[in-house]
Amino acid sequence: MSYSDPPPPPPQYGAPQPPMGGMPPKTSGMAVTSLVLGIIGAIPCFWGCLIFSILGIVFGQLGKKDIRESAGAKKGDGLAQWGFILGIIGVALGAVYWILVATGVIDITYDTSA
Repeated sequence: MSYSDPPPPPPQYGAPQPPMGGMPPKTSGMAVTSLVLGIIGAIPCFWGCLIFSILGIVFGQLGKKDIRESAGAKKGDGLAQWGFILGIIGVALGAVYWILVATGVIDITYDTSA
C-alpha cells in the first residue's frame, strides 16, 4: 500500500444501507398466499379444496388491494390475479362435481363388504 492510495472505507455498523434509488419493491404476501391457495383449490380433490378455492379468491382480491395501496412498495399483481383465476376454476370444478353427485352420475357410496 502506497501513500497515494485512498484509505479503506470504515466498517459499517448496524443495518446495511439501501442501494441508490431506494429499496426494490417486495412481493405481497397475500398475493403469494392467493396463488398457493388457488393451486391447491384447483387440484380436483373437491372436499376441502372448495374452501381453498374460495380463500384463493378472497386473498387474490386482498392481495391486489394491498399492492394497489402500497404505492409501488409491493409487487405481485400477477400472482394475485392467477390465484384469483385458479380459485374461480376450483369453485367451478367443485360445483360441477357436486352437481354430478347430486344427480347420481357420480356414486360416492363406499361398499366395504366385498
